[in-house]
Amino acid sequence: MRHRRRIPKLGKPADQRKALLRSLTTELIRHGRITTTKTRAKALRMEAERMITLAKDGSLASRRRAMGYIYDKQLVHALFEGAKDRYGDRDGGYTRIVRTVRRRGDNSEMAIIELV
Repeated sequence: MRHRRRIPKLGKPADQRKALLRSLTTELIRHGRITTTKTRAKALRMEAERMITLAKDGSLASRRRAMGYIYDKQLVHALFEGAKDRYGDRDGGYTRIVRTVRRRGDNSEMAIIELV
């Protein structure tokens, strides 16, 4: 059953939404913190934590799943190298969302999402 397991639509068709989340996940892992809207940050949290969990597992199948999702091959290798050391003792909660000021143009709620 998928009762109450709604995914955030982000006002986009499925293909654009998936591409947006892939690019946001790639940039979050590359830079460690990014600024985006609060709704996108909450949607991004699920995907980023899934990739870090795959990196902690470290198996070949996990590496191939991450390669299929993250755009940068060298970034996947770097993530798999450092995930055990950085997140080995954590069972989840690899990201932090901090609210910031609203965006000036459309008054949208903004947030900073960062890796813990």
